[in-house]
Amino acid sequence: MSDATPGRLAGRSALVTGAGSGIGAATAARLRADGARVYTVDMKGEVDRHADVTPPGINAQLVAEAVTLHGGLDILVPCAGVSAFHPLEGHDDAYFDMVMAVNVTAVFRLIRDAVPALKQSRHGRIVTIGSTMARFGDAGLVAYGTSKHAVLGMTRSVACELGPFGITVNCLQPGAIETPMTEQAFTQMPQFKTYWENKAALGRLGQPEDIADVIAFLCSDDARFFSGQGFFVDGAAMQRQ
Repeated sequence: MSDATPGRLAGRSALVTGAGSGIGAATAARLRADGARVYTVDMKGEVDRHADVTPPGINAQLVAEAVTLHGGLDILVPCAGVSAFHPLEGHDDAYFDMVMAVNVTAVFRLIRDAVPALKQSRHGRIVTIGSTMARFGDAGLVAYGTSKHAVLGMTRSVACELGPFGITVNCLQPGAIETPMTEQAFTQMPQFKTYWENKAALGRLGQPEDIADVIAFLCSDDARFFSGQGFFVDGAAMQRQ
């Protein structure tokens, strides 16, 4: 993590899902370091609330809890997500539906249910988590790739709808990041890890803090005129063929 900017987010309240590990945990830590009060959610890990974000009604409940605890809501980061390789042939409906439920439907519901509270904020910020996969596709990632294209499209549409209320909405598109979710793929397929290390112009995999620091910036007043954008945070991997 880069040096925090104490006070940059002082007095602001944030809700971060998927905050038990990886990018979500790093984001919660960075927002707190910058002065925000953060309500964290995940199915496991050291968070304020253990919850599955997919059942109908749960996201409205999470928003209500965050608002009650901190007196409002200024920042929303739907970070809960799933990813795994799954060949198209023999790809069952249940797995596809699960990926879409976590990566898309739960994000939609959380944003929708947070709108009333965010409208009352003078600093409304939503940062979704997409992927470089929203620019291309890859074998074995049809469900994941589909979901991340959807998140980027959702972000752009929501930005247009909420802009008149002063709420900015942006999508972080990470490259290959070392997290508990990607650990198995990098361990089982070392060539996959080497590929992304070599593809990134910076010559390394990303760390959760690399993403969290950019999210914190997008949640600050410094990013007040950024909205409806997808930001690659990938060490310039997408610039190299």
